[in-house]
Amino acid sequence: FCAAAALVMTHISRMSEELVIWMSPRIGFIDIADRFCTGSSIMPQKKNPDVPELARGKTGRVNGHLIALLTLMKGQPLAYNKDNQEDKEPLFDTVDTLTDTLRIFADMARGISVKPEAMRAAALQGYATATDLADYLVKKGLPFRDAHEAVARAVRSCVDQACDLSDLSLDQLRAFSPLIEDDIFAVLTLEGSVAARDHIGGTAPRQVRLAIQHLHQQLA
Repeated sequence: FCAAAALVMTHISRMSEELVIWMSPRIGFIDIADRFCTGSSIMPQKKNPDVPELARGKTGRVNGHLIALLTLMKGQPLAYNKDNQEDKEPLFDTVDTLTDTLRIFADMARGISVKPEAMRAAALQGYATATDLADYLVKKGLPFRDAHEAVARAVRSCVDQACDLSDLSLDQLRAFSPLIEDDIFAVLTLEGSVAARDHIGGTAPRQVRLAIQHLHQQLA
C-alpha cells in the first residue's frame, strides 16, 4: 500500500509542479481559485498556489515513509519480527496524507481556469509544426533522414528571417523540397498539427473526446 501511495503522490507532485509553473506570471497558462491560494507577507500583488506546493511537499513525506518501511524490512529474515511494530506510524500517516491530499486536490481542480490565448501563443513558439512538415514529406515519399535535413534548413531560414514556417510562401518552401504543394498550409497550423494525430492516445479532438468519454465510463 505504501509503495502504491508513493507512486500516486509522485504523480500528484509532478502535476503540482506543472500547475505551479503554469500559474507563474511569466507563463500564465492557468489561474487557481483564490480559496486554494494565499498572498505574500511582503508582496501584496503575489498569489501563491498553496495547494500544489503543499501537495508537492507532502510527497516527500509519503515517499519517506516507504523508504522507512523498506529499511525496516531489509535486515529481517522470513516471518514476523518485533521490528515490525514500527510499521504503524508510517502506514497510518501515509493513509491520512494521501486521503487528505487527494480530497483537496480534486476540489482544487474544479477551481482551475485556463487561459487559452496564452497557451496558444506559447504553442506557436519554437517551430512546433516542424515535425509535421517532416511527416508531410515522408508521406510524399521522401526518406525521413532527407525530410529531417530539408526541414532543418527551412527552420534555419525562418530563424534568419525571424518568421514561422507558416509565414513562408509556397515558392520559399519548395526551395527546400519540390515535393511541397499547396496542401502544406493546412499542415503548418496548430489545428492541423493536433488533428493529424488521430489515433488512440493521440491529440486529435475526436480522440481526446473519446478518451474523456472512456474515463467517465470507468468512473461510472
